[in-house]
Amino acid sequence: MSVANWRHYGAGLALGLAIAGGATFWNSQPQAVAVPTAQAAYDLSNVFRSISAEAMPSIVSIETVTRPRKVDRDMSQLGDEAFPLPEMFKNDPRFRDMLQNPRRMMTPQRSGAGSGFIIDSSGVIMTNNHVVQGADEVRVRLYDGREFIATDIKTDPRTDVALIRINDAGPLKALKLGDSRKTQVGDWVLAFGTPFGLEMTVTQGIISGTSRHRGIAEREDFLQTDAAINPGNSGGPLVNLQGEVIGINTAIASASGGYDGIGFAVPTHIAGWVSDQLTKNGRVQRGYLGTSISAVDAVTAKQFSVPVREGVMVRSVLPDSPAEKAGIEPGDVIVKLNEQTVSTPPALQGVVEQLAIGSSYPLEVVRDGKPVALQVKIEELPSQAVSASQEETKPEPASTAVDKAGLQVTDLTPELARQLDLKATTGVVVSGVTEEGLAARAGVENGDIVERVGSTPVKNVEEFTAALDKLSLEDGVVLHLRNADGKRYVILRQEK
Repeated sequence: MSVANWRHYGAGLALGLAIAGGATFWNSQPQAVAVPTAQAAYDLSNVFRSISAEAMPSIVSIETVTRPRKVDRDMSQLGDEAFPLPEMFKNDPRFRDMLQNPRRMMTPQRSGAGSGFIIDSSGVIMTNNHVVQGADEVRVRLYDGREFIATDIKTDPRTDVALIRINDAGPLKALKLGDSRKTQVGDWVLAFGTPFGLEMTVTQGIISGTSRHRGIAEREDFLQTDAAINPGNSGGPLVNLQGEVIGINTAIASASGGYDGIGFAVPTHIAGWVSDQLTKNGRVQRGYLGTSISAVDAVTAKQFSVPVREGVMVRSVLPDSPAEKAGIEPGDVIVKLNEQTVSTPPALQGVVEQLAIGSSYPLEVVRDGKPVALQVKIEELPSQAVSASQEETKPEPASTAVDKAGLQVTDLTPELARQLDLKATTGVVVSGVTEEGLAARAGVENGDIVERVGSTPVKNVEEFTAALDKLSLEDGVVLHLRNADGKRYVILRQEK
């Protein structure tokens, strides 16, 4: 409906009013009302048709088979529900031996189904890791009905992204990956896939949210959509009105197990980078900073004199990490890395992981309310590390003098430093933590070294006590700590 039509419609409702002899009379005749046309709806429908016609030849159905295999099962871990024996038999040595010793068991054959889409005409297909993970056979069915056994399967469980290849299929039609960072809430999208075995299905909706985190994958920055996504849609593309893929349909939030209006897709600014890494290296090489981080909430903003939700708070720093070598301290607020502004933990993670290994980048932090410029040399994320050695952690609230803080400290001597496996350092040693006290709830542990109370360095018990007495536990007191695992800070705060 055009604006002109709306104006015409409004004019048709205009009424004249005359007042005569104390009576009110309507002084107009009914006017013709302009009925809005359905052209706008037809136009949108035609866009959906065009995108569907272009995308469908690039959509594939995926079926997986995991064959039976023998595994050792610890019968003692199955529990009474899985192995209900009367109490009298559990004491029989024959049954006790059966329960306590591992047994070779045969797992049943399993099958699965999902979706995918062609990203390279040579036969490269993008899907979810969980669609193909652990499968012995991955069968791909193309839009034209031909079937192929996938080869060269490469996966990245951290992001739930996988690439598979089919050979000898001839030139195939590939979908273009768009830039999901340009996607905005309210944008129209189409979801393609094979829900419940219904091949080549398309649903429509909008982008309901961005940067969603559901604990589904280790590295998350999901797009949220209300386009219908159901079992079998996993791995299919989420496409914008330009016909570009902006996400991989991955999961739903559902109380019923089916579509409840909330679906999640891995955005292409992550999936595309992962795809490039898998293609080039066969695995994903991620940059590593070596910190645990959290959002700047109201409590930390007040303690560190920074605006709420501006920058990312450094909670702790791992020893010998790029962060420690660069001079990053717990309590620093990272606001820029490689000239890119960061305001959330996922945003910082996204920047760090895609930086070149071995290269140095400018880093800007706010420390004690003042900007500090640093340089950090990025290393590769260790294989044993959780992707979030930059993980988001949430500060624990904690209470007004040393006894109320719930901890005891002693002077740090060279001998104590050696026992605690610490290089030369200053501060006081935590020698006791009251159970359920403020320090315990904040995560302070025996053996931690307190280097600073707020912004005040402390070298002995007297300085620690004086520094703590000057601050209010109701407002919150920051302790800067060190141990053999690195540096971190905690906030002791007593609820008002």
